[in-house]
Amino acid sequence: MKKYILALDQGTTSSRCIVYDKLGNKIGEAQRELPQIYPLSGWVEHDPEAIWSTQLYAIETAVKRAGIDPSEIAAIGITNQRETTVVWDKRTGKAICNAIVWQCRRTADYCEEIKKSGYEPVLKEKTGLIADPYFSLTKVRYILDNVDGARDLCEEGNLAFGTVDSWLIHKLTNGKCHATDASNASRTMMYNIHEGKWDEDILKHFSIPESMLPKVVPSSGYIADAEILGTQIPICGVAGDQQASLFGQCCFNSGDAKNTYGTGCFLLMNTGMDAVRSKNGLLTTVAWQIGNELTYALEGSVFIAGAAIQWLRDGLGILASSSDSEKMALDIPNTDGVYFVPAFTGLGAPHWDPDCRGLICGLSRGTDRRHIVRAALESMAYQTLDVLTLMERESKTEIPALRVDGGASANGFLCSFQADISGKAVIRPSNTETTSLGAACLAGLGCGLYDSVEEISSLSNSSTVFEPKMDASVRDEYISGWKNAVKKTGLR
Repeated sequence: MKKYILALDQGTTSSRCIVYDKLGNKIGEAQRELPQIYPLSGWVEHDPEAIWSTQLYAIETAVKRAGIDPSEIAAIGITNQRETTVVWDKRTGKAICNAIVWQCRRTADYCEEIKKSGYEPVLKEKTGLIADPYFSLTKVRYILDNVDGARDLCEEGNLAFGTVDSWLIHKLTNGKCHATDASNASRTMMYNIHEGKWDEDILKHFSIPESMLPKVVPSSGYIADAEILGTQIPICGVAGDQQASLFGQCCFNSGDAKNTYGTGCFLLMNTGMDAVRSKNGLLTTVAWQIGNELTYALEGSVFIAGAAIQWLRDGLGILASSSDSEKMALDIPNTDGVYFVPAFTGLGAPHWDPDCRGLICGLSRGTDRRHIVRAALESMAYQTLDVLTLMERESKTEIPALRVDGGASANGFLCSFQADISGKAVIRPSNTETTSLGAACLAGLGCGLYDSVEEISSLSNSSTVFEPKMDASVRDEYISGWKNAVKKTGLR
């Protein structure tokens, strides 16, 4: 009986695989670190073969640890680091250069040219995205313009582009399938999210032939057979990591929202069948596609969240380990007026200012390291609040509660402060591996293991709920102090 799902979670720093049973329980998992490549300042690359080899290791090891036979696996679900760009030769199946990672800023000048040309409003209207190096379009154009022979291969119809999900599907099927799902396609800046297809005008404007691009398929449903573990296993679910997390958190209704606290923060809100157009720095994206129906989301990205705690540990040495931050924050009643704005690489949503810089303000002779650590934790909640407030205003929808996941969500102080400063309940599931769980659920729905999203909602994943307790006047005072601190970063 086929009763297990293989969830592939290919991330920026590691490749993971988790074996889930039908009830959403983890029965086997494995992870392998993915080496980072930094050719120049601001450039970030991955070796595509390393992406595949680390993922294959994780697959084989997780299944072995689960103690199951591969014939018992009903389907594979894939979730992946988004926007990272791989280009390969269709004839050999080999990548023609290293993958350009979503973090890479090498196309920043080109994005400025796009803005100056007046074409950015066209991109935003059609794709829901802004002209930023973050997305795949300018990475593809860079490869075509700078890798020897790439343009010739492209014009001959011999090049294939894919985000990491496409690359994994290509490798899993021995080159037989070139596909991506709608959620990943919506992060390329080449996909018309309103028409649900690659946009011919954008492709023509940037001289990118559609022959390079993968077929766009639903996020849930049969895609192709993977040929691994000595057998064939259907791939039945694919979604970008943040959309998979939204699905894994069971945010199935318009207004449901989740925040992932990692190196940065990713706050997504389900907007149903309405692709809400943001006027103030949020992104409009595809959450997932089931059948022919697209579900949309608003997204706000915070560049620095958990990375601020890492900096306090590794850069300043005032923390022995990140886990110490909770106890230090609880040792004092408040920050005594200290605010930490971690704009190390500028500020993301809703400001999108790459030039402002971080600061710690409100220092006095009585300030010690506990105040700075607590201010760093609070900064995650303040930045999240900025995005959440804007989402509610632009969507004209109240977010009833905030679901949370990611490494920093294990910090009870952070979750409590997030509830206090937002005035909303914060819900933390016992299994915070919601990205891989979302991929597994999409695959389970796609292969018929689950009949509906209602059945997925009923899966046991108990939660801890943090209720807001802060007095409204205190909340307003804290928020006012945060806004004043942000202004001091040199924000445009």
